[in-house]
Amino acid sequence: MKAIISEKYGTPDTLKLGEVDKPIPKSNEVLVKVYASSINFGNLALLTGKPLPVRFVFGLWKPKYRIPGGDVAGVVEAVGRDVTQLQIGDRVYGDLANSGWGALAEYVAAGEKELALMPSNLFFTEMAGVPMAGTTALQAIRDIGKVRAGQKILIHGASGGVGTFAVQIAKALGAEVTAVVSTRNVELVKSLGADHVMDYRKTDFVNDGKTFDVIFGVNGSQSIFTYKKKLKDNGVFIHVGGANSQFYQTMLVGPLLSIFGKKKFITFLQRPNQQDLVFINGLIEEGKVKPVMDRGYSLKEVPKAFQYFEKGHAQGKVIITIE
Repeated sequence: MKAIISEKYGTPDTLKLGEVDKPIPKSNEVLVKVYASSINFGNLALLTGKPLPVRFVFGLWKPKYRIPGGDVAGVVEAVGRDVTQLQIGDRVYGDLANSGWGALAEYVAAGEKELALMPSNLFFTEMAGVPMAGTTALQAIRDIGKVRAGQKILIHGASGGVGTFAVQIAKALGAEVTAVVSTRNVELVKSLGADHVMDYRKTDFVNDGKTFDVIFGVNGSQSIFTYKKKLKDNGVFIHVGGANSQFYQTMLVGPLLSIFGKKKFITFLQRPNQQDLVFINGLIEEGKVKPVMDRGYSLKEVPKAFQYFEKGHAQGKVIITIE
């Protein structure tokens, strides 16, 4: 079968399209014919080996996982003898970050608990953008931030893959959402239901006097002390993306600020969870959440897709279609 192969850390040009053996599912796994995948920050970290702490997970000197790709949407083609939840022909999607990655290929073997049935009203290309980005937004906002109705949440970087889900999920939970984006993304985020949209090129959101119960940092390069200023007492800042300086600040300085103050600063790493996929399915079927797609690339165009993604300008998800 055809697959994208990663042999060393580096730029998108190090990724090659090659032939590999078709996987054989274990007793608790299913074989999925892949129709679509997508690119996330985790894919970029697996490609580049940066920031350096990710190498303790992905491999110190070279990628531990030869075939990248976490998000998958496709059809079950074969099942292991111990599989009980899925059957041949099921349309499924999921996050394979805990199941060996490998979604940038024509076929992948995955644990049945890493997958969920797709909603009937969406295409593979739409659902391929949901798993990592959707569960990252859900877990950060609902579980870490504990956002509830009436609270005020600021989402910095609301127009990308995680950000577009975050806006919709926060609204579904009843929060008042303020989104910070660039000029070209203002109308997109308004269309997703944000109550207030701030163009950081035109508005000084740092010094406007407003404070928030939760701040969700998806993008940007603001200092952690800027976010401290914007938090209410007992507020929570959750970091999932942005500049490396912001990552290291939150990881190293955040715990100290959290210990010696009421405000909490958390570097968050999403965990694949089947029940969270099912929860998001419900929001999609109710019309409260809709995946936002930026553009699509074929399997052989994956290096180009990464080049575009790492510029940080995608509106929603960058999708990979598998012919």
